[in-house]
This record gives sequence, C-alpha cells and structure tokens, in this order.
Amino acid sequence: MTNQADTAPDQVARLLALVPYLLARGEVRLDDAAAHFGTDAEQVERDLRLLFMTGLSPGLPGDLIEVDLDALEGDRVIRVDNADYLARPVRFSPAEATSLVVALRTMVDTAPAEAREVIARTLTKLEEAAGQDGEELLRLHVTPTPLESSAVVPVLESAIAHGHQVEMTYHVPSRDRQSARLVDPRGLTRIEDLLYLDAWCHTAGGDRAFRVDRIVAATELDSTVADPGARARDLTGGWFTDAETTTVTLRLAPPARWVVEYYPVTDQRPGPDDTVDVDLEVASEAWVTSLLLRLAPHATLLAPAAYADSFTAAARAALSHYEDDGVDSEASTEAPPPNPQE
Repeated sequence: MTNQADTAPDQVARLLALVPYLLARGEVRLDDAAAHFGTDAEQVERDLRLLFMTGLSPGLPGDLIEVDLDALEGDRVIRVDNADYLARPVRFSPAEATSLVVALRTMVDTAPAEAREVIARTLTKLEEAAGQDGEELLRLHVTPTPLESSAVVPVLESAIAHGHQVEMTYHVPSRDRQSARLVDPRGLTRIEDLLYLDAWCHTAGGDRAFRVDRIVAATELDSTVADPGARARDLTGGWFTDAETTTVTLRLAPPARWVVEYYPVTDQRPGPDDTVDVDLEVASEAWVTSLLLRLAPHATLLAPAAYADSFTAAARAALSHYEDDGVDSEASTEAPPPNPQE
C-alpha cells in the first residue's frame, strides 16, 4: 500500500539516507529496506528508479548511480553501484557554507515551531565548525577544500609561467580509472567552486579541460610546450558538454527501451521492426560494452564502429567462460549477444 502522506521533501530525505544505508550493507531485500524507512516496498522501488537520474556532474551515463533492475524485479533484492561518493562526509566550499548559513538564518524565524529547534541547532553547528560569530556572517570561512590546498596547483602555475610541459596522473570517476597524461598547460580557470586546467593533451591528441581536484599527481618537466604562444581558452561558455565524450548510437528493441527513460538520450528516431535508434553522449567505451552485455540480445551498436571490436571481444570472452566450465558450447551460443556491426 502506497503511503499517501509521502511528500517530495519526504522522498528527498529518504533518498539521501537510502544510498548510504544500502552501501553499508551491500545487498538488502526490498521489504527490509521499506520497513527500515517506515514506508512500503512500492515507494522504495519508485525511489530506486529515480536514482537512475541522479549522479555526478555532468550527468553522463557513466556518472549516474546504477541500480540492478534484474535483481530488483526478480529476487526483490536491492543492489546499487557507482554511488560511493554519497557515503562520504559532506564538505562545503566557502560559498556553499555561506549560502547555507544565510538561508538557515532566514528560515529560523519563520519556520514552524517543530522545525525551529532543528534549524537553530544546525545553524549553531555550522557556525561552530566555521569558527564564525554572528557579526561577521558574510566573511564566513571553512576549512579549505582539497582543491584549494592541493599540492598540484603550484606545480601547474609554475609550468604555465615557464612554458613547460606537465606529466600528470588524472582520475576519471565515471571510469574509476587513473591515466597518465602528458599535457601542455595553458591556464587555470575557476568556474563556481571548481578549478580547471586548460591544456593541450598529447595523450588524447586534443584540447582538454581537466578538473584540478581530479589530478592525483603532477610533475613539471624541463621540456617546453609545443606552442609557447597559445592562449588559454575561455572555459565559461558550455565547453564541458563534449570535452571528453563520444556519441554512441544504439538500436533498441522493445525490451531494451528502458534505456531511454533512465539515461540522458540526446536524440531518438524510429527504427525498423518496432525498434528505436538513440544517441547517447558517453565518456567511457568500457561503460558502453557493459551496457550492451546487459541489454543483449535486445540492442545493437550502430556507431561508432571503433567500439564494435571491444564489444565483440567482451562477448566472446563471456561465452568462453561457459565453454571453459564444460557447458555445452552449442547451448551457450544459442542466443548470443547481437553483432554490433549488423
């Protein structure tokens, strides 16, 4: 039975508590989670389907929280992935902390009596954590974020000033992988509360904008940049949308159309035999391969052709496990994943 009194704030509060609860337990039965949060299983299932639309900025498919729908619909077991960041303690930048304190001070006098004590208590904790008194609210200061205290910033600034190349290790959360990069740094730009390095990446062979808080290590080299006269780009005009993404086109049969509901599709068109062709912007070839293996045999990779080899190799490797375990190969290949080049 659905909880009719459930409101949007109730759902947001439950979602914020639900993910750390699930991550701490690894696997939870749907009915047990519903009992824990004082609601019904249908409501928790709706909450979980909403999680597909949430994740890290910029919200590419590999950035979004993953929920195992097969386990949810079949065994009524909840498994989530790619959401570890929600289990970490919350950190506020100076601007965020200031905004929150101002908002709480505005609310405390007009809030209902039952909420006023909670707001006042939260406000006191924030001000104590920031070492702030009420007379100097707008000069609120909190502990520097890793971005502002990062040891790589002076290295990057020195390399830019001297026109030297930088060798660095960069972490991409959507791929959960670190890669070594050789770059020609051009400038550092702050956008809201994030700092970005504008550079020519020799490893990728193109212009790139790197989030500084994702640069794990950086070393200034003696070698000079290829183009000493290159100027830093203006990174404030929507440049991130395609900086390190690839457009992937999939043909989806009806059982795979849930992809359109749960991932940000940039375009979709009718295909043959009641299929639909969709375009997605993705940051990871490995993520596309994983998605296709989940969708098989109800999805076909139309483009880019370069991704087809990786998917074919992954599908064959999966089938080989059945053969190595003594499973009849004829039976195991009776319904193989689709050929992405068809």
